[in-house]
Amino acid sequence: MWVKPQEVLIANALWETEQSTEYFLLQHRKGHGNSKGISSLLVGTMDSIFDTKPPPFRILHQTPHSEVYYLIACSLYKQDIVNDWDWLNENIMGTLKSFDKEDDVTDFVTCKIESIIAAKQDQVEIEDEDTKDFKTTSEKFHRLFHFPLEEKLVNYYSCSYWKKFPRQGWMYLSLNYLCFHSYILGNDTKLCIRWSEIKNLEKSNSLIFPDSIKITTREGEYYFNMFLKKSETFALMDQLIDLAMKRLIDESKKFNEDKDLLYKLR
Repeated sequence: MWVKPQEVLIANALWETEQSTEYFLLQHRKGHGNSKGISSLLVGTMDSIFDTKPPPFRILHQTPHSEVYYLIACSLYKQDIVNDWDWLNENIMGTLKSFDKEDDVTDFVTCKIESIIAAKQDQVEIEDEDTKDFKTTSEKFHRLFHFPLEEKLVNYYSCSYWKKFPRQGWMYLSLNYLCFHSYILGNDTKLCIRWSEIKNLEKSNSLIFPDSIKITTREGEYYFNMFLKKSETFALMDQLIDLAMKRLIDESKKFNEDKDLLYKLR
């Protein structure tokens, strides 16, 4: 795991070097693994007593004429630190050879590591934000259509529903229902269709309903368009219909089995 570069004045105290290059050291903590020396036993004993036991593997950055080392990666597991070590050799070492000054080498390494950490933090923040948005939308879905919490929202999409004229709103796809809601200038539109009620699902492209998804039930036909992710939406709808049909078949089989059992008991 990459860490924000921090100075280490003494590189080898309590640590043993496994691999080294001109600019990096891969080390393991003394007392970790099969080490049997006195110093290893002392370090192992000390680490087992204190709660601040560090990860047993680490990577340091250093330049040949500097007395200062920088911790740039640490890990609980050997394979993870080896992966980081291999990445440095494959992606960084070649670039470092082009610098004339050692200070420039260190500046480049620290900036590179910090940028990797920042990118990962941004990704986590994006994922967290996406999770919050989905939770908020799920609560809105249950509130709008008065579903119990057991009715799980799978995904939601912005689109337009044609009912005499286009109504821009949101399509909600749950385990058992396709729902749509639009609220424009005081006009509240709600639509709720069970997946098991859908007789046909297809992509449509006519003059009246261009680039649309058409749904057919016993009650009529429904057209939706203006999707940002039409292919993804259609594929998910198709999967949910298949799941609903399979559940319907399973329930029918179970009903017939229960019916046969009741007949035999009589």
